[in-house]
Amino acid sequence: MNGLRVIFAAALIFISGTAVFADMSRSASSKGASVYIISPKDGETVSEHLIVRFGLKGMGVAPAGTEKGGTGHHHLLVDAEALPPMDKPMGKDGIQHFGGGQTETMLMLKPGKHTLQLVLGDQHHLPHDPPLVSKRITITVK
Repeated sequence: MNGLRVIFAAALIFISGTAVFADMSRSASSKGASVYIISPKDGETVSEHLIVRFGLKGMGVAPAGTEKGGTGHHHLLVDAEALPPMDKPMGKDGIQHFGGGQTETMLMLKPGKHTLQLVLGDQHHLPHDPPLVSKRITITVK
């Protein structure tokens, strides 16, 4: 009898988890909202230890998992050749997640040219609809 309870409980968890995942749809971005990199500036030469400051206009910043319309959290792409898929949660490959609601970070980059770009994600790390993506900037580390 106890074995049947365990199987039943596992089935409920599986079904519940599947239902939550299947129901994960993209959050709407606010009209006129934008995400941008405050600093460094495009074309700037910086030291290998640099602070990147994130900007957001027309929406609020909230930690991952916070289900509140008009909010999201930052994802930073460093030297990414392409944007992640806009219809799936953003993974960890080449994407730094700021799920705590952070609005800046310190990076240590090797000398040379690098690109930086932000994507705002909702409570599930999904890009908003329409996506909020910053201009890709290029910096040179001396």
